[in-house]
Amino acid sequence: MEAAKKWLSIPQNVREMLVKNVFCSNCGVTEIVKYTIEEGEYAPVLKGECKTCGRKVARVID
Repeated sequence: MEAAKKWLSIPQNVREMLVKNVFCSNCGVTEIVKYTIEEGEYAPVLKGECKTCGRKVARVID
């Protein structure tokens, strides 16, 4: 729940930028889809799928 609060505290335009700037080992920079927000060791983490190929990707929200 804390990770979701931190995520929602980020301005909408910055959240959109973060979602569209995720690295996929297959496609390079891509967009994350079907993601969840989880509490990481140091910061929230988005975990989901690459929009292009469907592989699992993650993004630390730093």
